[in-house]
Amino acid sequence: MLDSMSRISGIMNLVQPVTRRQFLKRATAIGVSVPAFASLLAACGGDDDDEPTPVPPTPTQGSVPTPGPSGGATPTSAPEPTATTAAAATPTSGGGAAPTATTAAPAPTATPAGEQPVMGGVLVTQGHQEIASLHPDDAGPYVHYVIVRNIHEPLVDLDIDYAFIPVLAASYEAAEDALSYTFTIHDGITFHDGEPLTSADIKYNFDWYRDPANAAVLATDYANVADVVIEDELTVTVKMSAIDAAFLANVTGLLIVPEHIHSVTGKDNYSPQATGTGPFKLKEWKAAEYTTLSKYVDYWQGEPYLDEFREDIIPEGSVRAVRLETGEADNSVWPLQAQDNLRFINELSDQFDVNRAPGTAVNHFPLNNEKPALADKVVRQAMLYATDRDSLINDLEKGLSVKAHSGYSPAVQFYYNDDVKKYDYDPEMAKKLLDDAGYVPGSDGIREKDGVRLSFTCTVITGDQRRRPEAEVVQQNLLAVGIDMQIQEAPVATILEQLMAGEMDASLFNWTYGTSEPDCRSVFRSDGARNFSHYKNPVMDELVDAGVATIVPEERQQIYKDIQALTAEDAIFLYVQFWEDIQIWNKRIKGRPAQANNPAAVYPLIWTFWKDES
Repeated sequence: MLDSMSRISGIMNLVQPVTRRQFLKRATAIGVSVPAFASLLAACGGDDDDEPTPVPPTPTQGSVPTPGPSGGATPTSAPEPTATTAAAATPTSGGGAAPTATTAAPAPTATPAGEQPVMGGVLVTQGHQEIASLHPDDAGPYVHYVIVRNIHEPLVDLDIDYAFIPVLAASYEAAEDALSYTFTIHDGITFHDGEPLTSADIKYNFDWYRDPANAAVLATDYANVADVVIEDELTVTVKMSAIDAAFLANVTGLLIVPEHIHSVTGKDNYSPQATGTGPFKLKEWKAAEYTTLSKYVDYWQGEPYLDEFREDIIPEGSVRAVRLETGEADNSVWPLQAQDNLRFINELSDQFDVNRAPGTAVNHFPLNNEKPALADKVVRQAMLYATDRDSLINDLEKGLSVKAHSGYSPAVQFYYNDDVKKYDYDPEMAKKLLDDAGYVPGSDGIREKDGVRLSFTCTVITGDQRRRPEAEVVQQNLLAVGIDMQIQEAPVATILEQLMAGEMDASLFNWTYGTSEPDCRSVFRSDGARNFSHYKNPVMDELVDAGVATIVPEERQQIYKDIQALTAEDAIFLYVQFWEDIQIWNKRIKGRPAQANNPAAVYPLIWTFWKDES
């Protein structure tokens, strides 16, 4: 049997190790009995309110980066983001006392006291790429997520401070051995077609992801689920085949679909009929143009203030900025160009609120490790040495990003490993590595060895003004050491499909590989559903499995540090940077959180926002 304190801290330490006061506050937030936690803390001698659990020193977060030797503009006059960190998650499936039905305390809002909510209006946000699917299994891209998450809801979620909050679940309980979880959903919740949400729907969703025939992207998240048992109309028990420290965090991504619809449509035909329990329901979906949601008046938490929520697809960042400034849009879910971000921060603060948080999604080139030109680790290491990331950060991003050495952000302090192999800009080292490995320049300057020419194609998202210039800079960096990278464009759905099929050489996008939960099985495991690199290493397979097989924080910490060291040594991807997470909102949108350390958690709150047209 697991130690009681380890089990409970496994659930509660969602962020980095916390003080006693914070610990009890989070217990209340997810509805766990505070006296139970208090007595355990006292028994363990944990009575120091102000002394945090020691963690290894990590880089300061929330500061604006200083320019490197290459120079370039920096946002020196911009106010710095709040000095907070992203979730440095520790195990989340430990167990503990049964939570009671509750909701988290309301977050402070950016709305002045005394302003009264008004009904009506349309909130318009903007994305940069088509919303190719409305299925929850395809909700990984941010522009998809903000729409899909407002249609569908999970059992539990993470709030703006990375703390667990119940959503569809009125309560949940983990067994002492962490081998079962019981969820009881709220009574009276209905889908958008009026049909009730029941425990049968919850079981159906778990079972669908677990069925190998469905080839679900999120299947790895539920690999250790052995069975789902219906206890009554509102209660299910999820039985595990093994301890899975990431389970509860992964459940935040289980956006519930109705069995009576999805069992008929399947995944491929679901999007036009997307139906959930969320505050907004699908009105119109034009993948490459816009998606409009209308409020669900019978929403179980209360009628939304806004009539509609719409996401317009505007690939050009400069156009998104103009639409924001002129009032045609209220927000941009996808970041603006760096120079536009600085303008909104420094010059337009009377009209717009800017939420700034350390970035956790790594900007990188996924490299297909099975393609001949990219199969040699030495070539990938040379590519990293050849890439002038300081210039990219200072010139293109105007200092609004930090250098990436792995897929884990330094903002994820508890798990972050700064002691990994680093590839500072050194084109001469890149050439030496290639020379020593036998890659010889041909008549056109492009290196080759044994008939393999170091030439490949990088596919960027159609119309992506933010990242296409980045690809062009890297193209010239690589050419300078004898590596040819061609650039082409394709829709995001095509890119993801071909990456997973192993048909594409490389791409360029941002992806979150570890924030609130460091589990990376789907990305680095040989059979992972998101293994875009097609990297296969039995040592890595053992590490990522071990990472979820324990709920002891220090054990998990070391495992994920080892994973980062291995990804750096093997140069699986060409890691570039972590953009600062910047959200810009027109001040006419009221009811928003004043500050969100977890910016992704803002969009599920849109039903509580209202629009002041006065």
